[in-house]
Amino acid sequence: MEKEQSEKTDYSSAEAVLLGALAPGVNVPTWTILKSAFLMLGLCLFVMLGLAFSSSDSSLLLHVGFLVLIAASLFFLLSWFLGQTGLVSVQHQMQEMNLVPNNNRRNKKNK
Repeated sequence: MEKEQSEKTDYSSAEAVLLGALAPGVNVPTWTILKSAFLMLGLCLFVMLGLAFSSSDSSLLLHVGFLVLIAASLFFLLSWFLGQTGLVSVQHQMQEMNLVPNNNRRNKKNK
């Protein structure tokens, strides 16, 4: 029992994010990295928006405002999609990629 629980927590965040990029589904560390990347993107875009306001160039203001709108809609759509599908565990992703033995497959082979 303790061995199974230790196997579930043996993965570093970097391994989990790299696994999340290759395996189907999104795990919690990958979603955390995506949220922080969107946060940094939003910060950069709002700084650019502030600079566009200070320059009083309407075309620049319109352009940066459109970029903010695209980034915000992408984040909200991604959040909605993950809310509908849900997050998966790192252990499940490893089983999908056949990196750890799957108990269900082992039981079917033994029968």
